Amino acid sequence: MSGGTEPEAHGAGGAPGAEEAPRVREFWTRLGLPGLVDVHTHFMPERVLRKVWAYFDAVGPMTGMEWPITYRHEEDERVALLREFGVRTFTSMLYPHKPGMAVWLNGWAEEFAARTPDCARTATLFPEEGVAGYVREAVEGGARVFKSHLQVGGYDPLDPLLDPAWGLLAEAGTPVVIHCGSGPAPGRHTGPEPIARLLARHPRLRLVVAHMGMPEYADFLGLAERYAGVHLDTTMAFTDFSEAMAPFPKEERGRLADLGDRVVLGTDFPNIPYPYLHQLMALERLELGDDWLRAVCHANGARLLGAAS
Repeated sequence: MSGGTEPEAHGAGGAPGAEEAPRVREFWTRLGLPGLVDVHTHFMPERVLRKVWAYFDAVGPMTGMEWPITYRHEEDERVALLREFGVRTFTSMLYPHKPGMAVWLNGWAEEFAARTPDCARTATLFPEEGVAGYVREAVEGGARVFKSHLQVGGYDPLDPLLDPAWGLLAEAGTPVVIHCGSGPAPGRHTGPEPIARLLARHPRLRLVVAHMGMPEYADFLGLAERYAGVHLDTTMAFTDFSEAMAPFPKEERGRLADLGDRVVLGTDFPNIPYPYLHQLMALERLELGDDWLRAVCHANGARLLGAAS
């Protein structure tokens, strides 16, 4: 990207924020875009978010990797900052880790989207009695995207309790951003095999594989090649942080280019250990071309979420 030096990956030289916004806007303006569509951002009830941040604060001592939260701001500041960046549509990715949480989280997300019109209404699910009912209620109520987190939730996507819910989502064409790769740490049900079995049962599911399926990139690219509804989000992929622990194979860049209509921008804002701009720069340095960047950073996500162009 022209126009100056990229901020250090871990935010050296001052905390990123409003001063970063002109650089982000320069990125999408140069591409001739009206802004960005980010399918993987996190907003959730405050006490839940604080627990998430506490987890990342503990990642360093547990694994030896520091994971500072770059945008540890109040909710209204975080919303304002995304708008300053020019993010026209974003999401409130949230997820339960036990039964009984999903309905409460969905209610919070509905209220958040009602007062934050540029947030695509987000919902979640968990294998429990009644899941098909509240998934149907969310879809019919206007949810535009769901979040499933197999690592945190610790559940098998093939759990029979979920089968009617997957069927509903497939029939509705509602995208599901699913954390199913084994990074940063494997779970009991992460990896490509459970997702391959899920797609064999529900081939019309519009699954958005979070983090490009890190570190099983090639396997998840294969699923996207096999199933027209499978997308991959860029969340944290290709950044210096992720390349240090799970580099994307250079020999797979051709497949990434060929799937340019089903790769979508995701960032994990605000829970990232580097500036927002760094994710965009990481995509640009793949050297897959401006048309690919335009599709990934706006058109694909707008189509997926039904966002205004």
